[in-house]
Amino acid sequence: MKRTYYVNLVLMILFFSLINGCKKTSKENKFGDEMTYSEEDLYRPNFHFTPKKAWMNDPNGMFFYNGYYHLYFQYHPESNVWGPMHWGHAISTDMITWTEQPIAIYPDELGTIFSGSAVVDISNSSGFGEVSNAVPIVAMYTSSKKLDEGDHWKQTQSIAYSNDEGMTFTKYDNNPVIDNNKIKDFRDPKVSWDEEHNKWVMVLAAGDKIMFYDSKDLKKWNLLSDFGQGIGEHGGVWECPDFFQLPVIGTDKSKWVLFVSINPGGPNNGSATQYFIGDFDGEKFTIDKEFEESLTKEHNYWIDFGRDNYAGVSWSNATRRDGSKLMLGWMSNWDYAQVVPTEIWRSAMTIARKVQLQKNNNGYRLLINPVEELTNYRSTKYKKENIVIKEETKIIDADAIDLASAEIQFNISNLKKTIYTFKLSNKLGDELLFGYDNTKKKFFIDRRNSGKTSFSENFANKVSTASRTSTNKNLSGTIILDKTSIELFFDNGETVMTEIFFPNSPFDKLSMESKGQEFTLGNIEIHKLTFN
Repeated sequence: MKRTYYVNLVLMILFFSLINGCKKTSKENKFGDEMTYSEEDLYRPNFHFTPKKAWMNDPNGMFFYNGYYHLYFQYHPESNVWGPMHWGHAISTDMITWTEQPIAIYPDELGTIFSGSAVVDISNSSGFGEVSNAVPIVAMYTSSKKLDEGDHWKQTQSIAYSNDEGMTFTKYDNNPVIDNNKIKDFRDPKVSWDEEHNKWVMVLAAGDKIMFYDSKDLKKWNLLSDFGQGIGEHGGVWECPDFFQLPVIGTDKSKWVLFVSINPGGPNNGSATQYFIGDFDGEKFTIDKEFEESLTKEHNYWIDFGRDNYAGVSWSNATRRDGSKLMLGWMSNWDYAQVVPTEIWRSAMTIARKVQLQKNNNGYRLLINPVEELTNYRSTKYKKENIVIKEETKIIDADAIDLASAEIQFNISNLKKTIYTFKLSNKLGDELLFGYDNTKKKFFIDRRNSGKTSFSENFANKVSTASRTSTNKNLSGTIILDKTSIELFFDNGETVMTEIFFPNSPFDKLSMESKGQEFTLGNIEIHKLTFN
């Protein structure tokens, strides 16, 4: 995806990178011992996908076929900052362990290759299945061509097809399949099969709205309707939509879900993804009346309230037996993505997530949780119950379980009017605070003292918060830790927060603090996640 791209800033960043190269961080711990860590040691995730080198942003073209999950992504192979976009590529059998592949789609005379999607064309409706018995994979993406030295681009929609299960692509001779001479921000096609209406449906971001198209063959597209003007959050450009149907848990009903990413305009500044729940008649998307009423009171329908989950989309051809969808997002934020303190590579993806839809007294809510496949990597286990928390109480340290690769589940019963604060810390004094303030009914992440923060004034300028929607008197949560990221799933995934951080040495202790009065942590279970 193209973002405002300041040439002077980029030149400065490149100059800084050349000076520093692959520098190492050297510090002394409290015992006076010097500890040296390379960028790879400190910041390369253990299990979240990162490219081997260079810049990455939005996930693209994700599909599942023949035992493999495919992840394409916005990629600039020649730099660690945004530039001419390609589609990078990685594959996995479980959405956890990834193997990077050669670049899948390169720029051409129509422009660079911006975000889009891919589908498995089972019936060969496109006619692209040229090889005997081959099921074509059809990718649709935005061709983006810079028109001048300013911020003027021509954005059109193109397609490419693969007859080797997504490993290589051939571009369609008659690209672009959707032309455009009027709308500046016209991009990110997300295609899906509409079983009820027996056709392909595509959602496309167009400035401050989403356009709906349909097709029978993935080549000829008809504009149906648009959605969004005056609805939801409009603090920035709308982009990276997704559109799919979900069953309502415990009922025989289904609803349509529309994702819309926005930059800026997120709940804690910067980039984020909002969602809408409604119905689709084959031509027009209409949000549910109850959802609309709730939306006008307080817009808190975000797939993630942290500052580092953007442009998330779902996998095609990967609906689970219970009807849930699978997705992941880009784990960064356009406020600072190009200046974070990594130089070999920039950015990671979130953990893959399962998306469900429930309806309760709060109306419709998405439930988003880590995919079950992550549990296959559990090894060492620590479990403790009824821990009395007085002031700061240690839960566990790295001698028991490596906190740079861990899954944590906890439960607190009978919430009191106090602040429940978890703390990750190291011997150098870095600390990441997160938890729940039951006096304000808000979750929080505080990375202001988490290590390296000075690279951007926007990175640690405030505490991120999210209002709790659940009325449960108990609080449960899942915490996923991977070196430089935390993903929090509260109340069975009703509220999610994801943020990155850059400590000067690995966090080696998890503790909990009592603010004003002691309480009991009902139980906590910690699993080390092991990857060969």
